[in-house]
Amino acid sequence: MQTPVPPKAPRGATTAASSARLSALAAALLLASCAVGPDYERPLVRVPAVFKESGDWATATPSDREPRPDWWMIFGNLELDRLQHEAALANQDIRVAEARYRQSVASVDSVRASFFPTLDAGAAVTRSSNSTVGLRLPPTTNDSLTLSASWVPDLWGAVRRNFEESKANAQASQANLGAAVLTVQSTLALDYFALRVADEQQRLLEEAAEAYAKSLELTESRYRGGVAARTDVTQAQAQLEAIRAQAIDAGIQRGQLEHAIAVLLGRAPADFSVARQGFDIATPPVPQALPARLLERRPDVAAAERAAAAANAQIGVAESAWFPSLTISASGGYRAPSGANLVSAPFRTWTLGPALAETLFDAGARGAAVRSAEAGYDAAAAGYRKAVLSALQNVEDNLLALHLLAQEVERQDAAVVAAQESLRLVTNQYKAGTVSYLNVITAQTTELTDRITALNLRGRQLSATVQLITALGGDWPGLSPPALSAR
Repeated sequence: MQTPVPPKAPRGATTAASSARLSALAAALLLASCAVGPDYERPLVRVPAVFKESGDWATATPSDREPRPDWWMIFGNLELDRLQHEAALANQDIRVAEARYRQSVASVDSVRASFFPTLDAGAAVTRSSNSTVGLRLPPTTNDSLTLSASWVPDLWGAVRRNFEESKANAQASQANLGAAVLTVQSTLALDYFALRVADEQQRLLEEAAEAYAKSLELTESRYRGGVAARTDVTQAQAQLEAIRAQAIDAGIQRGQLEHAIAVLLGRAPADFSVARQGFDIATPPVPQALPARLLERRPDVAAAERAAAAANAQIGVAESAWFPSLTISASGGYRAPSGANLVSAPFRTWTLGPALAETLFDAGARGAAVRSAEAGYDAAAAGYRKAVLSALQNVEDNLLALHLLAQEVERQDAAVVAAQESLRLVTNQYKAGTVSYLNVITAQTTELTDRITALNLRGRQLSATVQLITALGGDWPGLSPPALSAR
């Protein structure tokens, strides 16, 4: 049915109507300036003025999205540098995090679209039949062409709060991507250093097996000469076979670490191998004073803070449900019998008008939604505070470890020197026949144990250094790598 065209209003009436529309628009814009729900403020966390185990500390503005240096280069190892770049391109955890970040960015764009009206167009051909009492009308065919628009003004800020939430979630997702990258980098460095320690331990065991084989030859020679007892020979054989078994067993850990590195690089373990090398990786010195790098650089802390911001915005979304929603819609087009001149004035149709809707009774659902959102924010804020405290603990733990490990390495190196001298003296005494072979076995075992302990301590130093850099967000002041070495 064609909608009649209303008669043209007088100029005065038009002006009055225009003024009324402008007043209504101004009122709507004034209302739209309101956004229900609390504005976000970062949860307060008490941060100490200094690290317990180090120097100066001060709270600073977060900068987790700033570029990070290739921190692993401070170890000066060319192979580790090559592996890190390969992992950045092929690691599957990084790809998952990157895809989720792109997904969250798309969600922000989707919510942003809610600020604008929607516009639809349609065309249709319909055939229908009508009848009245005692009279059956023949079927008719009608063509139609329509264009419609609708807009829901953001009177109470629900869309804005939704946008705040989606944007904060996207920022948290970006921080999670940074955390995934940093985790892969640190895990790869830890596995690589552990692999090099395993290589060196296997070399020490193989070297000890060669020394024990010579001791066995010496003992057998002395036995044949009637100087040593048969028990000395059997003890030397038992010691040699035991150390050979340990050397074989050391290959298990080495192989598993190689497999772990392959997975970090996005490869099948069967397609990857690392050649054995000696252990000559030095632990870089830690700065005497560490400024405010933790809250600035750690992506997991930034992600927790952005999660709190998103939860706060959700409170406003829930509170906006208490208020009515306004929809402004308009449509226009043409509808005419098939075959007629469709696009002409007699067949023009249009509609225009607002619609106001309000929920009068929901059995407490809206109040429950608000309470749920408030509880969600409290949980997110507590999670952020916990992330900060855990980050502080990570830094303190590794600063303490590096400080005490340096002292322990110094003492252990002295123990190795003493054990080597003891072994030399006991071996000479055994050759002179003044001590039993049991003394030689004890001295050899002590010397090897002390050397392996010293090696493991150096591995722990490297591990604590990597974990400290990770705790500081992948950076520390004055980070300058030495010349890269192939080993």
